[in-house]
Amino acid sequence: MSVRVLLADDQPLMLVGLGILIGDTDDLEVVGEAGDGREAVRLVRELRPDVVVMDIRMPGMDGIEATRQATSEPDPPKVLVLTTFDDDEYVYGALRAGASGFLLKSMALDAILDAIRVVAAGDALIAPSVTRRLIADFAGTSATPAAPAPDTEPAPDPRPAPDPSPLAGITNREREVLALVGQGLSNGEIAERLVISAATAKTHVARLFAKLEARDRVHLAIIAFEAGLTPGGR
Repeated sequence: MSVRVLLADDQPLMLVGLGILIGDTDDLEVVGEAGDGREAVRLVRELRPDVVVMDIRMPGMDGIEATRQATSEPDPPKVLVLTTFDDDEYVYGALRAGASGFLLKSMALDAILDAIRVVAAGDALIAPSVTRRLIADFAGTSATPAAPAPDTEPAPDPRPAPDPSPLAGITNREREVLALVGQGLSNGEIAERLVISAATAKTHVARLFAKLEARDRVHLAIIAFEAGLTPGGR
């Protein structure tokens, strides 16, 4: 089945160009076009695309707010931000809003097509060095101040304390895989590092998505950072 793509950009030439480019592929299909963020959100609800290729600067509702609303929908699409502006503020804003990737319009056309396929498959388009920077920004690196000690000791609770760790339900192998995702490794690289097949690595990542309710690999990387599984993590 073809990946159903919605294009959102206020430049008609960009819409036409991407539409022609995608139309020449066998596995991608343009199902709609939007000229601003508000129209993009409306078409997400109406057309239920698999991937939205979203510009940042658009009149009315910008691409970041449109991404936030689109990814809040039931069974949300993946959002690939495609913009002219290589600015950390835009990267952070887009990924906070739920985007799975961030690309520049100056990239090769074939790379944009490949990016749509990667995002549709549940991957993220963030280089390892950028991933670490984004994770640090998401999670913060400052320690939380300790609460003052109470004047009296509370009575002990005889019930066993629940494990507050979000990783409580994953296996040791899945923990290893999560740590490598947190370092920005692909499934193939994880397979090489752990001496397992690429299919097995993909299965472990899929299970992590389900168990940790992660949106994409960037979200998994954030979880790995916050759990202290990556360099610089807590």
